[in-house]
Amino acid sequence: MKTSLFTGWQARFHAVCLLMLFSALAVGALSGTAHAQAQVSPAPSETVAVEPLPSPEAAPAPAAEAEAAPAFDRGDVAWMLTSTLLVLLMVVPGLALFYGGLVRSKNVLSVLSQILVVFSLVLMLWVAYGYSAVFSEGNQFFGSFTQFAFLKGFTPESVGNTPIKGLPDYLFVAFQSTFAGITTALIVGAFAERIKFKAVLLFSALWFTLSYIPMAHIVWGGGYLGAMGAIDFAGGTVVHINAGVAGLVAAYFVGKRIGYGQTALKPHNVPLTYIGAMLLWVGWFGFNAGSAAAADTVASLAFINTILATAAAVLGWTLVEAVSKGKPSALGAASGAVAGLVGITPACGTVGPLGAIVIGLVTGVVCVWGVTGLKRLLKVDDTADVFGVHGVGGIVGALLTGVFSAQSLGGTNADLDIGHQVWVQFVSVGFTIVWCAVVTVAILLVVRMVFGLRVTEEAERTGLDVTSHGESAYEV
Repeated sequence: MKTSLFTGWQARFHAVCLLMLFSALAVGALSGTAHAQAQVSPAPSETVAVEPLPSPEAAPAPAAEAEAAPAFDRGDVAWMLTSTLLVLLMVVPGLALFYGGLVRSKNVLSVLSQILVVFSLVLMLWVAYGYSAVFSEGNQFFGSFTQFAFLKGFTPESVGNTPIKGLPDYLFVAFQSTFAGITTALIVGAFAERIKFKAVLLFSALWFTLSYIPMAHIVWGGGYLGAMGAIDFAGGTVVHINAGVAGLVAAYFVGKRIGYGQTALKPHNVPLTYIGAMLLWVGWFGFNAGSAAAADTVASLAFINTILATAAAVLGWTLVEAVSKGKPSALGAASGAVAGLVGITPACGTVGPLGAIVIGLVTGVVCVWGVTGLKRLLKVDDTADVFGVHGVGGIVGALLTGVFSAQSLGGTNADLDIGHQVWVQFVSVGFTIVWCAVVTVAILLVVRMVFGLRVTEEAERTGLDVTSHGESAYEV
């Protein structure tokens, strides 16, 4: 840890004291990181002759306690700043381009706008009350909405007032804000191409407050599932299952797009989606390895697991498509990468590399069924397959986390009872599904009553770019 202890007049004062009293003082560090204390050597038991000090005025008494510089490691801070930037890259442009390419050309700008504005709205709400409600003391489901409202009590110099003691307070708040933002923005893909813009914003504000905040507190803020021992390193339940279930419920409420199941509603730009998926892969290292909150061995484990699981999922998805359809698609490979990223998210800090490969491979294979067979069974128009990839992938990853986190299978937990941990993971998955589904239904009923959910048939046929935003992505 590199800190500057000798700056300003205080440093000079202590230097003079040490020079004049070096024969009588010893410097020792007390416990903790906030203070260092200079202690006078104990007086000897025998009588010894000593020379008198030059002058009482010339040797001012040393301070009993000197406050040390803030306790943080510059390497950890640099990594967490980078991780926060990487998660931002996941959303804008990563997620926006991924979803934007999946919709038709007449709706691409509406999706880009929804993701950017929803993300920005959630960042504001996070600072206003979100951080406080997640990471302050409260009950098993919510923290206090007022204790740290608008970051009350934090300053640019404050350190150690967050759950991660070794980071500046503002940095931890900023990192966690990107998680809240991307989780809410993920839902946009489920009801894209037919929802009112103002309905999206009201839904997002309410859903962030009533679904994301409690789930984050329940898992990461000392709530019910965290106390139970559920493992969710970077957001399998809090982010992906939460958003996936919300997307599924919202897609049912908004209804199917005009022509769905009758005409082909193809992605208008697969290269755009491919670029978005690759930006997601790059940004996901901040999401997963950044959740270690330090530049250490845990971050390194999460890093390599994020590489391997994603690659395995790409291969798994591609193989299934090659066997079932005869030809593997670029869109499938890109979707496989996202599925692998989703699957490894809850496990990346606790499983070994071989476990990560298995999780990625299984998630890639299962998610192919999630966006095809399961989607047909559910009879839902989930435009960007938010549930098929994030919901299903999150469930698979959360359950397999309970298996491969055991040290006997290459994980980091030497005392893990696999059967018990899988049960805990199952309970956490079930709790997330039920909580999110109930809350999302209630929110959609409110939004439908206030604004309505769906644009008119004429607006949908024309395209939301023109009817909602007054512009076109492509000039014909």
